[in-house]
Amino acid sequence: MAQRSSWFCRLGLQAALLLASACALAAPVLDLSPGQSRATLGSVTTYAVDASGQADAAQMFGRADDAAFKPVPADNATFGFVDGAYWFHARVANAGSADMRWLLVLEYALLDQVDLYLRHADGRIEHFQSGDYHPFSQRAVSYRHPNFWLQMPPGQPLDLLLRVQSQSSMQVPLALYTPTAFIELARDAQLGMGIYYGILLALLFYNLILFVSLRDRSHFLYSLHVLGFGLVLFCLNGFAFEYFWPNSTWLANAAVPMSMALAMLAMHLFARDFLELPRRLPWGNRVLLGMIAFHALMLAASPWLDYRVAVLIGTGMVFPGVGAVIAVAIVVARRGFRPALLFLLAWAMLLAGTLVYALVSFGMLGKSFATEYGMQIGSAAEMIFLSFALAYRWAALRSENERIAREANEQLEQRVEARTSELSTALQQLSEAHVRLREHSARDGLTGVFNRRHFDQHFAPLLAQCRADARPFSLLIADLDHFKRVNDEHGHLTGDDCLRCIATSLQQCAGEHALVARFGGEEFVVLMPGTDELGARRSAEMLRQRVAAHRFALEGGRQLHLTVSIGVASAGSEAQIAAETLLRRADDALYEAKRGGRNRVVQGPVAA
Repeated sequence: MAQRSSWFCRLGLQAALLLASACALAAPVLDLSPGQSRATLGSVTTYAVDASGQADAAQMFGRADDAAFKPVPADNATFGFVDGAYWFHARVANAGSADMRWLLVLEYALLDQVDLYLRHADGRIEHFQSGDYHPFSQRAVSYRHPNFWLQMPPGQPLDLLLRVQSQSSMQVPLALYTPTAFIELARDAQLGMGIYYGILLALLFYNLILFVSLRDRSHFLYSLHVLGFGLVLFCLNGFAFEYFWPNSTWLANAAVPMSMALAMLAMHLFARDFLELPRRLPWGNRVLLGMIAFHALMLAASPWLDYRVAVLIGTGMVFPGVGAVIAVAIVVARRGFRPALLFLLAWAMLLAGTLVYALVSFGMLGKSFATEYGMQIGSAAEMIFLSFALAYRWAALRSENERIAREANEQLEQRVEARTSELSTALQQLSEAHVRLREHSARDGLTGVFNRRHFDQHFAPLLAQCRADARPFSLLIADLDHFKRVNDEHGHLTGDDCLRCIATSLQQCAGEHALVARFGGEEFVVLMPGTDELGARRSAEMLRQRVAAHRFALEGGRQLHLTVSIGVASAGSEAQIAAETLLRRADDALYEAKRGGRNRVVQGPVAA
């Protein structure tokens, strides 16, 4: 009887094991095929919610074996701000891939606690931990996203069970990479992020320099705005935890709401100053002052508030904050303040990017390249356009100052006998300020040659002077060939170096009496008073040969070869030709050079 009971026990145990094995085999399996280097796990990932957060791995493995887990919605594990622990299960197998070592990456940086349980084919279970509640040094690879190494011998399936608990948004996109594929991923991601943060740093320091030189408060507040948004994205992308405070898990969480509050505070300070709200829109000024007070309070309180409360408040206040800025900007623009139009365009781009990111955080949109990096794209565009808006505003203020100065001069002239000494001093100071401002605004910031505005102001007067003195006049338009390819393949910094080199060559070839200006993008224009068509063509050919012979050194010992196409137009000493017509002839000659194969000089018809 005892033997029969023992036999039944063994039979029951074998049946239970077979049942568990059958349930596991029934689960979807991701097979890693030969030659495959990366794979996303969304299609084979299932999940279960542990509202109390008390379940252990044994219980959840049992639920997974019983098919009690649900497929993630639309293969995208994005759930927004949730309570409790979420468990994710996936089954993978090496179906012949030569790589037995794979890296599992959770492609979201702000997860607090991540526990990975690996169940091997022999029943052995391994446990690993990650997330920003653990020091950064504990990660398998020093990378901004939580990650784990997996050993997967061919033909042996592996069960992955993840427990994730976080006060941040619950986003758990899972991906597998071979070591080589992960190196490529990290390289490309770092390059893209480097370009983005490079743009922010360039804008930050450029406007700080303008603030120091011009003493314009808007440039300082704009720099603070750039710094705040850059810090927000540095935290959200995981770089702050990786580089700034890798051993401070408290700062890894507290820095997110603090940086959000700083960014919003700087945004409203800048908008209030740029739009001149105290003078132009008093009620809008009061609204933004309220926003400023709120975000200053949030900045001080964020370290002491619960992380999720602070983040939810900060994220929720983005929409009314940006909406208020856009509303007051619309009103100010309708009242005739033209710089507000560029300001509105910039803010619309930021709003679009921020809206996409917030919708992902709340689980209303799935993760993709456009949604994950929407805030970076929108904020970069916004900050570039805001920089343009600052320049436009500065030009508008300068025109207004000149108008005020003229009116003041007219009034002062009526009282000149009574205030001669005072007026002389004031006019001298004003003249010096105008000279400095004119020189600053006449130069192209990148190449150092004159800008388009300076060219437009001096072209017609120079031509008229040559006609009055019975001297010839020539005009060159030079355009770098295939320059977009240089920026796309070698980066904008290399392109900037090329533009500076071409500008220097133009000044050397054109002579000391020529006026060299950047016409736009990669186009340059040269005004050559007193130079006939032969001299102009000789200078153009010298420039073309110099550019064609020059080799721009690149990293790794490589060299870059560029060519230039040049259009030439000339007017004789007695020619009666308008400046616009002469410019059009040079432009037509340039396009003829482009159509003729580039790297050539084309002489337009000479005006006799």
